[in-house]
Amino acid sequence: MKRQIVITGDGSTTIHLPEWNEQYHSKHGAIQEAYHVFIKHGLYHFCHSERSEESYKKVSILEIGFGTGLNAFITVIEAEKLNVTVDYSGVEGYPVLIDEITQLNYTNALKCKEKEALFHKLHSVSWEHKHEITSKFSLLKQQKLFHEIDNENEFDIIYFDAFGARVQPELWTEAIFEKMYKSLKRGGVLVTYSAKGSVRRAMQSVGFFVERLPGPPGKREMLRATK
Repeated sequence: MKRQIVITGDGSTTIHLPEWNEQYHSKHGAIQEAYHVFIKHGLYHFCHSERSEESYKKVSILEIGFGTGLNAFITVIEAEKLNVTVDYSGVEGYPVLIDEITQLNYTNALKCKEKEALFHKLHSVSWEHKHEITSKFSLLKQQKLFHEIDNENEFDIIYFDAFGARVQPELWTEAIFEKMYKSLKRGGVLVTYSAKGSVRRAMQSVGFFVERLPGPPGKREMLRATK
């Protein structure tokens, strides 16, 4: 499928799929969306909650759709600020190519050009093996389809960043969210940019407590689900 590098509303890049008219990140702002959905309402919410006090210094995260590595990269940056150690697993069925990665402008947009090598390290380390990216961040990238996930009670947070239900409805079903529910520890949270009623109902049907939250720029609402 043809892929194009495009500029989003906040000046940061993403990958556009013309055939689907779909992007890896919000066209209104890739970085804005990542910070609002996954960092503010995922990472910071969990780390500042009462239930996470005992495990505050170490957090395990599963990302559904590793993609451009933007969410992982921002999490590396924020883990340092929070003084929390992150054990990060990224699942991706179709990894982004290195020549596409080199065209992304995230370090410039985030004003952290000195971290360019760190961003590329996320992509250059091998798949299927855990790597220490920094003293606060380890990464395991797995190339597999989402229905192949079989973790149980392993993660504190899930960044659910799959392509939208309009183009891949099979990724937003009860069967997938049941796997997500099983993967989370008790008290764990799943955050996603989606706010579709069918997605919320699928989450609730497998046992999640689901909240509608204000969405990122260009989107009225998003969802957070707690086990």
